[in-house]
Amino acid sequence: MRRRGGYGKNFGHRFGALPQQARGISGQKRVWLQAVSVGEMLAIAPILEALSREGAEIFLTTTTSTGFKLANERYRMFVAEIGYFPIDWWPFSARAWRRIKPDLVILTEGERWPEHMRQARRRGVAVVAINARMSDRSYRRMKLFEPAARLMTSGLTRVLACSEHDAERFRELGVPAEKISTTGNIKLDVAIPRLDDAERAKLKKELGLPEGLVLLGSSTWSGEEEAMLDALRAARERGLSCSLLLVPRHAERRAEIERLLAKSGRSFHFRSRGNAPGEVDVAVGDTTGELRKFTQLADLVFVGKSLPPHTEGQTPVEAAVLGRAMMLGPGMGNFRVIARELIAAEAAVQVTTAAELAREAGALLADPVRREKLSAAAVGWHRANAGAMERTLAAVREEMGRVAKR
Repeated sequence: MRRRGGYGKNFGHRFGALPQQARGISGQKRVWLQAVSVGEMLAIAPILEALSREGAEIFLTTTTSTGFKLANERYRMFVAEIGYFPIDWWPFSARAWRRIKPDLVILTEGERWPEHMRQARRRGVAVVAINARMSDRSYRRMKLFEPAARLMTSGLTRVLACSEHDAERFRELGVPAEKISTTGNIKLDVAIPRLDDAERAKLKKELGLPEGLVLLGSSTWSGEEEAMLDALRAARERGLSCSLLLVPRHAERRAEIERLLAKSGRSFHFRSRGNAPGEVDVAVGDTTGELRKFTQLADLVFVGKSLPPHTEGQTPVEAAVLGRAMMLGPGMGNFRVIARELIAAEAAVQVTTAAELAREAGALLADPVRREKLSAAAVGWHRANAGAMERTLAAVREEMGRVAKR
């Protein structure tokens, strides 16, 4: 929190001091929806729109300052209030519950908070986990400490799993099979506004990217920026006109990244510092909520947090939706099923080391036919896996229907 900044305002929310909510229209149902950060915030837009349109009163919480900023920018018209999720300890959780008084609780993805769910049980409030997933690390830990695992799963009224693989893990951890449905990944149904040619040209100029190929490091973590610089060198050694666009997962690492870029001798510019004064070798997209726009500039995408020692991976979904050729490292634990399907569909290429990343990036950038095949396969995979949002909304509406009117 200290490194990322932006948490001072509304800090009392962490201790349950969320805005007091008076009861609204008679018969209106109140939903408390928790979405941890930016990715989840972007994914839940259709759910917020649908529930708001159908008369629900929504209290939206998040965990990160970037998620809070995005929620305020995009969702004020759909929700009654926006706040930070409280620390999951009895005095703070109970205080928040007394203030919000929800009729239904929705948790996204990996959000499973024992005290939060205990408060729900005490009040007879259903808890629905949407887009529910179980990463490799979480699964290993919960199998080792099964009493703790039960604390984190026993309060779930309904689990809408991302995949059958995730559903099976919830069953193995003791969630009754009748509570689990496999609805698919709602991030696959995301609607991404497309940039036209003029908008793409304008954005490239603002970033300082010259004409030619663009290699994108999408949500990179420590060590991966250096690998991307090696990939840029490999592409240029092939005589390709290519630039690099880095989008670090955590913008607060900009000082570390700037030291690396200065040492490399490449010219660079950070998006947070305004428009680039001229063309550069490396543009750094260190701003919030712009990755989808940046991806539309890319000829080839590397999905971050996937090269050793990282094991969890960032989402490859946006690149697939936008039909971008992509590379993935071996560490895609949070998106294991999606990564496996993309590779099997020949919609992504797996690289296992930084050296292999550099070689493969150079080869792919030099081969437009192969990139086009990857792109077409990614679009086809996405189309074949659509529909999760409608299935999720149907299940949420079903739970809403069980909520007694005030």
